[in-house]
This record gives sequence, C-alpha cells and structure tokens, in this order.
Amino acid sequence: MSSCERKVGVQDFDPDVQRAVNRIQTLEETRDVIDAARATGFKSVSVDLIYGLPKQNVISFNRTLEQVIDLKPDRLSIYNYAHLPGLFKPQRRIAEAELPSADAKLQILSLAIRRLQEAGFVYIGMDHFARPDDELAVAQRQGRLHRNFQGYSTYAECDLLAFGVSAIGKVGPSYSQNFRTLEEYYDALDQDVLPVMRGLELTQDDLLRRSIIQALMCHFELSIEGIEVAHLIDFRSYFAPELADLREMEKAELVRVDDQWITVLPRGRMLVRVIAMLFDRYLRSDRDRVRYSKVI
Repeated sequence: MSSCERKVGVQDFDPDVQRAVNRIQTLEETRDVIDAARATGFKSVSVDLIYGLPKQNVISFNRTLEQVIDLKPDRLSIYNYAHLPGLFKPQRRIAEAELPSADAKLQILSLAIRRLQEAGFVYIGMDHFARPDDELAVAQRQGRLHRNFQGYSTYAECDLLAFGVSAIGKVGPSYSQNFRTLEEYYDALDQDVLPVMRGLELTQDDLLRRSIIQALMCHFELSIEGIEVAHLIDFRSYFAPELADLREMEKAELVRVDDQWITVLPRGRMLVRVIAMLFDRYLRSDRDRVRYSKVI
C-alpha cells in the first residue's frame, strides 16, 4: 500500500453478518472515514469486502454491494473467507453451520463481479476491481501489472520488508516469515537478531513457475514462446502434465490453448486462481486442493 492509498476494511454491512463475526461497523462510520481520507489528500481509497462469512447470502450481499458502490471507492477487493478456527481463536465463536456452501459462495462472487462491472469497475482479476482511471487498471492495459503475495501491484520485483508478528518479507529470490507470537518475536529482537521464523530461497523451477502464474493472474494470457526464450526450456515437454490438465479446462471453456498462447477465457477469469494452481508443483501432489470448492 502506497502512502497515497487508504484501505478501509468493511467485510459486510449486513447487521446479521456483522453480529455473527463479532465486528460491528456501520455504513455511516465507514463513510466518515472515507470522506476524511479524501479531505486529507489521499488520492486513492480502497474498500475490502469478504465473501463466505456466516449468514451471508446473495440477497444480503447485493445490498452491501449497493452501499459500497454508493461510497465511490477507487479500488475494491473481495476476499474469500478462510475458516481456520484451529489457527485463529476468534473464529471458534463462529457457528460453522451458518457458513454459506461452496455453491452459494460462487453465486455471491459471480454477483459481485457482475454488479461491479455494471457500476463501471474494471475486473483486474481474482479478488481486485478498480476504476478505469486507477493506476491498477492502467497498468493492466499497458501490460505492467504485477502480483505479489499481498495482491496486485504496479511495482514489479520490489523487495518487501517484514515488520511485526507473522509478517512475510520478500528480498530477491527469497521469502521469509517472522515469528507468530509476541514472546518469540521480542525475544529475538532482545538478542539483536532478526525475528525470522523460517525462510525459503526460490529455485530456478520456482522462478519459472512464478513467472507463468504471474502472467495468467495479471494478464489472463501466457506466451509459450516468451517463456521458452526467457527460461531456456521446451514448454510442452517441461509442462506436459500441466498441459494435459489444461485440456480438461479447455473442454469446460475456461481456457484456450494453441501453439503459441494459453489464454484464460471470460468464463475462466473467475477461476483464474484454480488455473494458475495447475503450475504450482507444491500443490500438484494433492489434487484435492486443486478444486474450485476449495478456492471459492
């Protein structure tokens, strides 16, 4: 997030949903924050929503979308709720029986994409939307859009420094994560060492696959020849299993594969995360994770 952008977390304006997640935030309070941000000089205001929360449905989320559109944000993100009560203690208060089904979540996401596009937002991809004159939309049109583990960005290959508990950093071809508890975090600082819990140095295969995933998620197309030239591989032999899986998606009219390009079709854009996951070798050993019901 740049110093010129103000992000406002909303999740959902429906009172029943807010009570179910123990997070009360009125439309008026949110409007005041956005108005103050604009008055202060922030050039971009972004609103975050979450789908998949307890007691959500298509009708209630449609009302939230109407209210958010009326706030006129420059950017909007709609994230999938991940219910992990084993990791996050506050989620244990949420009744799992009240969570929407995978099909209901897909309907909510489909509704959001349609309503926001009708309101003039550009569907950047996956979970991001922006006004046509926003720098994200401009970068996508110009082929400069980038995505890191925090979301879409106009800054390619920048180092990201991690500050705070559980924060993730990226420096060069490596990732690192800080300790998850305050005790471990401050104990490391007291010993004058970086509070890093774990790290990963990317291999050449990791870098190759990252470039493919980047292209699909940011631009919805991939030049096979471009990858071959940049990484000195024969694409069809290197990715034979992935291409076989893509053929199945091609039958479902999610993608088109020819001699030179892999193109995500309009029907597949909503599931571009699933398409990109085919090229993640860390997930390929567990095929059950490469299903839309696990992603939506």
